[in-house]
Amino acid sequence: MPDVLLIQPPIEDYYLTAKRTLPYGLASIAGSLRKAGFSVAIMDALATPKSREISWPAEMGYLEPFYGRDDRSPFGLFHRFRHYGSSYAHIAQLARTSGAYLIGISSLFTAYSASALETAAAIRKVLPQACIVLGGHHPTALPAEVMQHAAVDYVLRGDGEIGLPLLAEALRHERSLGDIPGLVYRRTDGSLEIGLPAVVEDLEHLPLPAFDLIDWRFYRRAGRASVALTAGRGCPLRCSYCAVNSATYHGFRQRSIKAVMAELTAVHRDNSIGFIDFEDEHLSADRQWFQELLAAIVDQFRGWLPELRAMNGLYAPSLDEETLRAMRRAGFRTLNLALITISAPQLKRFRRPQISGQVSRVLTAAHSLGLASVAYLMVAGPGQEPLAAVHDLLFLAARRALAGVSVFYPAPGSSDYRWCRREGKLPAHLSLMRATALPLADATDRIQTVTLMRLGRLLNFMKHLLDHEDGLPPPAPAPARLPGRPDRRQAGKILLAAFLHDGGIRGVDAEGRLYTHLIDPVLSRAFLQGLKEIRLCGSI
Repeated sequence: MPDVLLIQPPIEDYYLTAKRTLPYGLASIAGSLRKAGFSVAIMDALATPKSREISWPAEMGYLEPFYGRDDRSPFGLFHRFRHYGSSYAHIAQLARTSGAYLIGISSLFTAYSASALETAAAIRKVLPQACIVLGGHHPTALPAEVMQHAAVDYVLRGDGEIGLPLLAEALRHERSLGDIPGLVYRRTDGSLEIGLPAVVEDLEHLPLPAFDLIDWRFYRRAGRASVALTAGRGCPLRCSYCAVNSATYHGFRQRSIKAVMAELTAVHRDNSIGFIDFEDEHLSADRQWFQELLAAIVDQFRGWLPELRAMNGLYAPSLDEETLRAMRRAGFRTLNLALITISAPQLKRFRRPQISGQVSRVLTAAHSLGLASVAYLMVAGPGQEPLAAVHDLLFLAARRALAGVSVFYPAPGSSDYRWCRREGKLPAHLSLMRATALPLADATDRIQTVTLMRLGRLLNFMKHLLDHEDGLPPPAPAPARLPGRPDRRQAGKILLAAFLHDGGIRGVDAEGRLYTHLIDPVLSRAFLQGLKEIRLCGSI
């Protein structure tokens, strides 16, 4: 029986990116607990293909005009809300039979914090005397809110590798809690003692994560292990929308090549690695270090390189042609670039430099090397004008990259979260602090936000046709319904022809009937006009 049980709770949303849910943080904390002499188990509620459709949360009712009808076309957004992972009752029963005296629950994202709290409540119901602690970004940023819930005994803020072993030791021997970094607990009078977030200054002496506790049967791609990990913590930039940068407690801490490769070697020894996603905020910040990491990966995986990705986004100014060549040799096939916007006023508002020229340079070089590219834009941020976002889309329309349209949401701990709170623009519910909920209606309203999302889908579909078919269909009026039962691609071509004809964005239901999506016609017309003034490029 383990002393400590660590839990990754389920998620409830319109979609789940399963390849990014590997519980790397819990495995890292488990490694530190083992080093301190504790036995540990991980209950990963997401390590299952199970999901079930559930009703939309009542607070998301305002999304009905945008997501209310099923759309079988390539331009559909979201429709079905689902519970991904094990049920709360199942998790509680596993916790009850585990015998652990301390239960730690991960709560990474504010939008999903209700799932973490529901997990705690379900465990409390079957284990009234359990000691339950929550950690992760959400309780670190909003500890008092989390401690309002009776099922939660403690919160650990910041890096859990420091605090959780000390908490486990204090509880085992009934010692004082006062000196545990990052700990939040209730004093005898009911008030809260809130410690500052714990920070591991020396990442080199952390033990290896307990990778053997991960259910690798679920985290696989083409029969080989799919790994998500970080080569450092924090970011040297100070972007206003981000809560994990040098303006926050995270700072920027990079690990040695030796430490990163030790983790990869440990996984590869027992689970042949086929895919590695570096979840760092700024993986290539130190170009020389990055190139040395790539060389070490080539040496370690000689003969059968895994595919490499950096899905949080790479910073174009840090990528020269030599680095791109090294990335290609090491296993990168796709670049994920953070463009955000080309608008000078919005970049100033976001505290980001103008890098559009650097992005263009990198996209050109990547194309010549056979690397695919995705460039991410942010829309609907504080003060962000919707027509400026159309210009961002057109910028990418003329370059060899897919467009990733990311909707702004206020991340607790960020400068923009504090702005939203001051201006009274925070969503009424924590569950709405997610991109799919269209949380901010400021300079860009929700109809305009959805329009930009659909225009991004249209643009990427056009690029797909240029890459893989004979080109775009000629403009044509929309039929009342689709003939026969065309597949998704054929439906997309018919709807694209109609969009090119009149600027309307349509969907198609399961019976082949067409209907018109609610969009902003000014943005649609501006996008159509802009396409006439550029040379549209494919993505490869």
